Amino acid sequence: MSHLLLKRNKFLSLLKNQYLLLPITSSATKTLTNPDPQSQNPFSIFKISHYATQSSKFPEYEMPTVTWGVIQGKKEKLVNRVKICDYLKGLGIITDELESIELPSTIEVMCERVEFLQKLGLTIDDINEYPLMLGCSVRKNLIPVLAYLEKIGISRSKLGEFVKNYPQVLHASVVVELAPVVKFLRGLDVEKQDLGYVLMKYPELLGFKLEGTMSTSVAYLVSIGVSPRDIGPMVTQYPYLLGMRVGTMIKPLVDYLIYIGLPKKIVARMVEKRAYIIGYNLEETVKPNVECLLSFGIKKELLPLVIAQYPQILGLPVKAKMSTQQYFFSLKLKIDPEGFARVVEKMPQIVSLKQNVIMKPVDFLLGRAFQLEDIAKMVVRCPQILCSRVELMKNSYYFYKTEMSRPMKELVEYPEYFTYSLESRIKPRYQKLQRKGIRSSLNWFLNCSDQRFEERLEGNFIDADTEGPIFDMGGKLDMPGGEIVSDEEDEESDDEVLYRRTLTL
Repeated sequence: MSHLLLKRNKFLSLLKNQYLLLPITSSATKTLTNPDPQSQNPFSIFKISHYATQSSKFPEYEMPTVTWGVIQGKKEKLVNRVKICDYLKGLGIITDELESIELPSTIEVMCERVEFLQKLGLTIDDINEYPLMLGCSVRKNLIPVLAYLEKIGISRSKLGEFVKNYPQVLHASVVVELAPVVKFLRGLDVEKQDLGYVLMKYPELLGFKLEGTMSTSVAYLVSIGVSPRDIGPMVTQYPYLLGMRVGTMIKPLVDYLIYIGLPKKIVARMVEKRAYIIGYNLEETVKPNVECLLSFGIKKELLPLVIAQYPQILGLPVKAKMSTQQYFFSLKLKIDPEGFARVVEKMPQIVSLKQNVIMKPVDFLLGRAFQLEDIAKMVVRCPQILCSRVELMKNSYYFYKTEMSRPMKELVEYPEYFTYSLESRIKPRYQKLQRKGIRSSLNWFLNCSDQRFEERLEGNFIDADTEGPIFDMGGKLDMPGGEIVSDEEDEESDDEVLYRRTLTL
């Protein structure tokens, strides 16, 4: 009996091997694809096994790639890739950079991406600037990123411009890369409504690492005396500071300003109010401008005061502006180069003042019978009169001639008279002097605070006119009467007094 069973098993194994070696016919294929429910062929399973083993002759089908839900082999991928590249070339898109990235499986998907980018406002030239954006999925990359950008304050009409300026953002992860940077900016006190403005101005911020340049630049600015609460407004005004390296850009500039005589506290205040100063190139712009100012006759000890009053002068084309203004002052006002240097020391903004603006107050004074020589003296003493509004000068001059009835010589000696408010200072103080029967110089009753003026009115003597503050390079601010102030108070307020004076000027 066992002998018969053994023979039967051998016979079945031979049948199985015979079926496995048979080629698949069209009818067999039909049976596989559309099996007949009435067929009860017990060997149909082997035919399926035979079909599976036959595919091993084509190794490219062994590891199918799933791309956008479509199973493709290497040959199909290559064919579709060629078709897609031909389609893109037909649109004028250069495909050289696309060789290293995975493209979609069909032309329809690529067409969808191109149309989406064009609706966003990008042109073919914009795409050619960064063709890798074509590797971004509309649903997985473009829509989530753009929706987040719109959420944080970038208007939909400007999204195209944003992508054009920083197309790498399309590859970013909203959760992992974009959101942490926005959170960091909010932590610096950048207002929520300003986020869009900041990122439109410097979109590369979204690609920075939090623990890198951004953190170190903020830490250094705080270390030199910048108030932490002012970092947010500084970033809003000049977001590029977050991308500047401390060791190569920020610190060398700060050290140089301190070297030429500006106290560190003043540098910190300058940077707080005008953060763009940090962006001035030290070797190519700042140092040449400082040397230029000295070559035009600016006194070295007054150079820090010039910069404190007008920090923008460090980044201007100083040589061209100084040459033009010096020639103009010599031609129109008969002010020699030395006098022009004194004007710049007292009001460095003069280098950027338009010549037609300068001539308006000059023409007004000429029309009131002032001699050109006297006007030159007035400008050298108080160049701020060149910024005065002619309408206000007319009112002050009329009051001076009709109510005060003083000689014009006093105006030549004290042209600062035109810089004071007629209604809030000149008129009320003069009326008090009249009631007291006191006659004094213009400087005595105008060049002091309200409190000091009241003290002078109550006093039984008239103290001498005082000069303005003097700034010594590398030293403290020396104020007249400073000997009555304690050393502690002097140390705390010197820099602030200088800064307030520069703002007032």
